[in-house]
Amino acid sequence: MKNIPTLYEWAGGMPVFEKLTDIFYDKVLKDDLLEPVFKHMSKDHQLHVAHFIAEVFGGPPFYSTSEGSHFRMIQQHIGKHLTEQHRKQWLKLLIETADELGLPEDPEFRSAFMA
Repeated sequence: MKNIPTLYEWAGGMPVFEKLTDIFYDKVLKDDLLEPVFKHMSKDHQLHVAHFIAEVFGGPPFYSTSEGSHFRMIQQHIGKHLTEQHRKQWLKLLIETADELGLPEDPEFRSAFMA
């Protein structure tokens, strides 16, 4: 049977997810809509997001074993008054960053990335 890589492996592993969040949050902090929401985040926030995304894609459980849980992450966003416009802009910048980094363009991978 052929070994099927995890999405984490397919993307290129942790260095790719860390680079993705570094570049992505640079864009967020230059964005007129998103900057006010994220301007006070620590560098740790970016790393937590990288670990969360990597874990969801089949990578090591850094996020869930030492940084938090999905429930805790949701709690951190409650009360921030995020709108549909914020969500769409966040996703737009994330997709742009994925394209810039050359994450796999395969429809199966991108479908999972967008889910």
